[in-house]
Amino acid sequence: MHTPARWWKPLDTGKILCTLCPRYCKIGPGQSGFCYIRQNIDDELVTLGYGHPTGFAVDPIEKKPLYHFLPGSSILSFGTAGCNLGCKFCQNWSMSKARLDDLNALDVEPEAVVQLALKHHTPSIAYTYNDPTIFGEYVYDISRLAREEHIKSVMVTAGYIDPVARKEVYRYIDAANVDLKAFSDRFYHKLTFSHLGDVLNTIKWLKAEAGIWIELTTLLIPGENDDRDELSRMCDWILENLGDTTPLHFTAFHPDFKMLDRPATPVETLIMARKTALQKGLKYCYLGNVFSREGQSTICPACKTVLIERSWHTVLTQNLKSGKCGACGYRIEGVFDDVQK
Repeated sequence: MHTPARWWKPLDTGKILCTLCPRYCKIGPGQSGFCYIRQNIDDELVTLGYGHPTGFAVDPIEKKPLYHFLPGSSILSFGTAGCNLGCKFCQNWSMSKARLDDLNALDVEPEAVVQLALKHHTPSIAYTYNDPTIFGEYVYDISRLAREEHIKSVMVTAGYIDPVARKEVYRYIDAANVDLKAFSDRFYHKLTFSHLGDVLNTIKWLKAEAGIWIELTTLLIPGENDDRDELSRMCDWILENLGDTTPLHFTAFHPDFKMLDRPATPVETLIMARKTALQKGLKYCYLGNVFSREGQSTICPACKTVLIERSWHTVLTQNLKSGKCGACGYRIEGVFDDVQK
């Protein structure tokens, strides 16, 4: 059974205009949008992803990655098929470039997702793996029910969403990790088939208007977005628009999908990027997809005490007290009420 979609309007041409994301697909009868899971059936837009996740997992929240939002806790994670971006370097392409029929999708109503989180005692739910923007109706219904059960909701997203639609999709969202994939429109156009400006607009809105805790992730691809000057400009933008307390994660690329000819990111590049961010004035910068005890630990900006020591996605020790440094009392930005010891 197909679920009616929101965020669309009919066109005089007989097609449907999907207004969920800035791609604004014009979808003919029987056709699907770029994302595969929004389809024109009988002159109405339906969402094939609603109630049809491709699977669930209980992850450490650090895997999202979120380091300043309930660190050390577990999170129920799921996604669907499809995606509204066309990243040539996609490291989850087996889902994002698949159709539901290819993945034997499950049949799970929103209430059942929330009950699954309660069963596994996860304090939050992550809409992840592929971009949850494309199953925004499902996100809205689950997150609304989760809020009633005091379960938090997390979006792991590229932030490519229409300004009107995002007000509804994010209404009950508590935190988001946004992939800021690069800081050039050339990169976005060439390698993702999207535009940087729309993503920056979403990030600013999340911070200034939505009141949602946000962290940013940039996958560093050799020769594409790892230039020091570009990274410096990106840090300047973050400082100007988000402030110096927004955590930034630099993660290592490995050859995948349509970019098998590129080498993996050297550790030295990640170290350079983190050093650049810290020198620019960002207080919290982390490294991912490589082992780096220093690059994965939360350090007090004031006294340099290691507050949360991590090994990959595992919290080893923590020295936070009510969101403050246990050594000097400096307040650390984030959501730490339920830090796991």
